[in-house]
Amino acid sequence: MTAAVSRYANVHNDNSLSRVPRTGWVYRNVKNPESVSDHMYRMAIMCLTITDPGVDKDRCIRIALVHDMAECIVGDITPSDNISKEEKHRREEEAMRHLTELLPQGLKQDIYSLWEEYENQSSAEARLVKQFDSLEMILQAHEYEELEETPGRLQEFFDSTNGRFHHPDVLQFVSSLNEERGNSMNKADDAKKLVDTSESKTMSHSS
Repeated sequence: MTAAVSRYANVHNDNSLSRVPRTGWVYRNVKNPESVSDHMYRMAIMCLTITDPGVDKDRCIRIALVHDMAECIVGDITPSDNISKEEKHRREEEAMRHLTELLPQGLKQDIYSLWEEYENQSSAEARLVKQFDSLEMILQAHEYEELEETPGRLQEFFDSTNGRFHHPDVLQFVSSLNEERGNSMNKADDAKKLVDTSESKTMSHSS
């Protein structure tokens, strides 16, 4: 296989991520759930907003774009699947070796090392991208609650991120998101109270 063909095959495999839905949303019966490629793309966009001069922004973007690449083969494995972290890592490592084995040596090493860096959380960039991974999840959860008009339905996703956020850039995002979501939930509560009050008055007049 020529280098050009192997690069084409790699891009073709990566494109299949656009057809792999994020499992957590599927399990919660979310309509039209985001794909793995949607998730990675928005993480990369988040990385563009990094203001910390001590972090390599370009490296963060590259990590974000490869960190879930193995899922085009193994799927999006979640804690609900009852698969150990060790087994999940083994499957994803095997998938990454398969995906990169026919690439030119330099490109192969580059992609695999970025994935490994994220898996091992061995750099400041990898740790920041990990926080963006959780941030993208709760941002998506909030958007689904808004679209479905079910405020608070996906609270478990927010609860699962407790203690995960540390970097100032991420904390600013989280603060804005929590404020917006809190306002939405308060409006929904106020609307429900008005409906309950109206129904109570109607029942009182009819009795």
